[in-house]
Amino acid sequence: MRRHLIGAFLASGLVAALTGTGAAAEKIGFIYVGPAADYGYNMSMDLGRLHVEKELGVETTAFEAIPETAEVERVMERLINSGHEIIFATSYGYLDHAIKVGEKYPEVAFLHAGGMKTSANVGTYWADSDAGMYLAGVVAGSVSKTGKLGFVGAFQIPQLFRSINAFTLGAQSVNPDATTTVVWTGGWWEPQREAEAVNAFADQGVDVIAEQVDSPITIAETALKRDVWVIGKDVDISDRAGKAWLTGVSWDWGPMMVEMVREIDAGTWTPGHVRGDLASGNAVLDPFGPDVPEAVQDSVMKLKEAVLAGEKAVFTGPIVKQDGTVAVPEGETMTLEQIESMDFLVKGVVGSTG
Repeated sequence: MRRHLIGAFLASGLVAALTGTGAAAEKIGFIYVGPAADYGYNMSMDLGRLHVEKELGVETTAFEAIPETAEVERVMERLINSGHEIIFATSYGYLDHAIKVGEKYPEVAFLHAGGMKTSANVGTYWADSDAGMYLAGVVAGSVSKTGKLGFVGAFQIPQLFRSINAFTLGAQSVNPDATTTVVWTGGWWEPQREAEAVNAFADQGVDVIAEQVDSPITIAETALKRDVWVIGKDVDISDRAGKAWLTGVSWDWGPMMVEMVREIDAGTWTPGHVRGDLASGNAVLDPFGPDVPEAVQDSVMKLKEAVLAGEKAVFTGPIVKQDGTVAVPEGETMTLEQIESMDFLVKGVVGSTG
């Protein structure tokens, strides 16, 4: 599997402390911020867990609906005290807690989903879905009759800013006048607020709605009732969206997770930043819906090939912020560190960053 290790470093004696004789880890823990059956982000992580079990024959334990507070530290310690040697901390707000607990338990390996901080036994992993969201934006911009797009997001954090921006830039590549209005729900699992957002969008003439929350079924089913289109995220829910479905971007974490566990067991793991993308297969452009014209499908697939060939990068300038200032000058491309600490929205996005 193709991946990149960026900024990896190894503390003295770490491999010996983590792997002992090199025997395979027998128990692996997973922690989710929401329910594993959310048909969204947490389900994508749980599918990864099941893949790890199948491929490696190990025992895994999953804790669901654990908040991004000190509560997660107690769960981590519970896993450690019951013999878990590797812990996948899968939510954005778990990183500092993992580093704190990791200092107490240097023999345990912590794998955190995203973030740019590591420690002696805490590394991160992520899959770049920006290119997929850009392609989905091209679909949205091509199909939309009003040029008014919507985005339902949970929190104002870099991982969502980059998705919104990639989606909007993709739409604007085919319709320069396209706009994306963002509604923040303030939670990963807020079905009522998400339904309210979709209804409000439909009332305003928004006819394509993208999302990054943990309960996409609500958004898809509400969009179907309101006769607007939807762009999925994290898990392919095209079967639940019916004719409202345009496309989406889902994740396949399993192979990445297996590789990291194998490296830990072999004593070759270093706590850096493991990143996948469309080319590695960890991010996936989902199937097209029935309302996506064949010509649009062909155009998007050709653009995808350009992305895979390294001929197209989403965050290459010129890119302009909402206030008209230049975020990325012409000819320059944002670095991984810049993308993963993104704190702005692009011109054409209606919504706040804080």
